[in-house]
Amino acid sequence: MSEAARNPGEADLIRSASTGDPEAFEALVRPHLGMLFRVIDRILGNEAESQDALQDALLTIHRELPGFQGASKFSTWAYRICVNQALMARRKRVRRREDAIEDLMPRFGDEGHHKEVDTVLDWSEDAEALMKVEEEELKAKVRAGLDRLSDDQRAVFVLRDLEGWDTDEISRHLGITRELVRQRVHRARLALRALLPEFAPRRLAESR
Repeated sequence: MSEAARNPGEADLIRSASTGDPEAFEALVRPHLGMLFRVIDRILGNEAESQDALQDALLTIHRELPGFQGASKFSTWAYRICVNQALMARRKRVRRREDAIEDLMPRFGDEGHHKEVDTVLDWSEDAEALMKVEEEELKAKVRAGLDRLSDDQRAVFVLRDLEGWDTDEISRHLGITRELVRQRVHRARLALRALLPEFAPRRLAESR
């Protein structure tokens, strides 16, 4: 059974919106606008650009709605359109150099050990906590940290650690290898760990 069949109210809205009913389209997308804007804004990190990208995504949703088959939830289908729109918007920017964050990477001595080992931090896999901080100052720090990442690193970090996509899904969606996904996520985590040490728990002392 398709998702549309499980939700006849939404299916009716989709049918009406597909024929050009503006009120049906508004009723269809309104419950999901917060989620759709959130994923765009996490990728772009600029409210004005995110608003523009959301409008472009809504136009795409409206244009492609007649071809929506209802095999998945409407929200899932619309969400992926928004991710694509955000990624396209970021690709239009001047790309940052991949080595822009080299100074944030861990330093090693000749013997292969971390320098300043007492400051090495464990980065939490659950980066969703970053986006739930209530203080505006901390939110600003998180946004600034994400903005220091390269476009490619920010995209995979947001999709993997904030949106919860798995490696295979990101690989298929972005058209890159699984290894490259892992590499970019790893480098993004290291960079954010250095930029935002207050969000990463200190490693337990070895004596404990």
